[in-house]
Amino acid sequence: MLRNILEYLERDAAEFPDKTALVDETSTYTYSEFSDLARRVGSALAGKLSGTRKPIAVLMEKNAHTLITFMGIVYAGCFYVQLNPDFPESRLTTIQNLLDAPFIVTNNEHLETAEKLVPRDRILLVSDLLQEKEDEKLLSSIRKTAIDTDPLYANFTSGSTGVPKGVVVGHRSVLDFIEVFAPMFGIGSDDVIANQAPFDFDVSVKDIYSALKTGATLVIVPKRLFSQPVALLDFICDHKITTMIWAVSALCLITTCHGLDYKTPETVKRVLFSGEVMPLKHLNDWMTHLPEAEFVNLYGPTEITCNCTYHRISRDRDYSDGIPIGIPFPNEHVFLLDEKDRLITEPDVTGEICVRGSALALGYFRNPEQTAKAFPNDPLNSWYPETIYRTGDLGRYAADGEELYFCGRKDFQIKYMGHRIEIEEIERAISSVPGIVRCCVIFDEQKQRLYGFYAGGMDKKELHEELSKTLPVYFIPGILKQVEEFPLTKNGKIDRKALLERRSRK
Repeated sequence: MLRNILEYLERDAAEFPDKTALVDETSTYTYSEFSDLARRVGSALAGKLSGTRKPIAVLMEKNAHTLITFMGIVYAGCFYVQLNPDFPESRLTTIQNLLDAPFIVTNNEHLETAEKLVPRDRILLVSDLLQEKEDEKLLSSIRKTAIDTDPLYANFTSGSTGVPKGVVVGHRSVLDFIEVFAPMFGIGSDDVIANQAPFDFDVSVKDIYSALKTGATLVIVPKRLFSQPVALLDFICDHKITTMIWAVSALCLITTCHGLDYKTPETVKRVLFSGEVMPLKHLNDWMTHLPEAEFVNLYGPTEITCNCTYHRISRDRDYSDGIPIGIPFPNEHVFLLDEKDRLITEPDVTGEICVRGSALALGYFRNPEQTAKAFPNDPLNSWYPETIYRTGDLGRYAADGEELYFCGRKDFQIKYMGHRIEIEEIERAISSVPGIVRCCVIFDEQKQRLYGFYAGGMDKKELHEELSKTLPVYFIPGILKQVEEFPLTKNGKIDRKALLERRSRK
């Protein structure tokens, strides 16, 4: 039984030593080189540390050296935390204050920022670590004490109090998920995976570890290309990408600009998407241009290690009522609880989506109160301790009693003009109007106002008239605002906070 994620890398280095493992804009590494350099970094780190299972921060743009550093940190018996250089200094400071990482690994480009976070003697340059010699004896001694519940990484997400929450995920959780995920969707050693997501966003976990499990090639797409759709498509085609595990907004970036009419990445065999509800017209555009490719809708928050449900898109199915999030992955129990923590099994009854299984995260870093709240004991089990994760998302079963549909966040279910309304339903109605490219609906609870932001060639009056044909009057946002583009979070999702700040602008 696998106990450590490094077993993937070591097997790849033995079976595919000369096969290309990592590609970024400036460098290419084989699996043998990847393994050798990671062990060098691990030896250097381990020689400086007093103990294992500590967070090591990595302040670099996503590239091949960043991934090598991640694996080096794991060799040292610790877990990695990506500090996104795009973050404001105040947020980086907040994260490091919480982490108290003994070291920050960085490069010359971000050295000045690192010096504002920790003293200079706690900063390590990746260029120096890569030059160190491997200490086989030291690495072996560290591995002997490692177990599968040791932490592998921590991703920081937004917190309700304004303080970021560090979701700590262990080796066992990633192994449990990836062992199923990669073979389920046919990912193998001949595949070329295009990494879109930032390394501090858990979508990238599927890229990294699907490649490591199978010996596939991981191509790291430069961040700048996501503002250049034509160049992005050229890059995908030039690298003969076969697998795209992308956020919905990244896929929509291409179809919004009609990029697939410019060039179709014909080598792509599978497109797996997650993060937001996929607008049907954008999905149809992708499916039309890639008639042989498989498309899969994935669902799951960071706290359950990537995804807990999936739905394979059927080209013969009518999705006008929405795309289901589907059925659970093997070894994950996904269920619905009502407001009184009673199990929901009947169709079309909305409840909170909850998950149990080995894929659950270890909890939040140095945040026992939030951990206890989000990871309580299963209310359906009064006999022995068993942790579940309460997602805060709402779902319902389809008529078949098996497939789940996402029904928005608990806090997206609003009471407006005396009626309980699902924001997702309004967004789906706006998206279905011809000429509308993208939309986002936000409820300002304090002002009791419903805002509808949209991109597309239709004025507000026309849109209101179209919506009145399908929605009750109390469903239609009182304020409709046309935007040229949607602001995005670092994870590629629509930035609702930034949109709301625009509400009073002309």
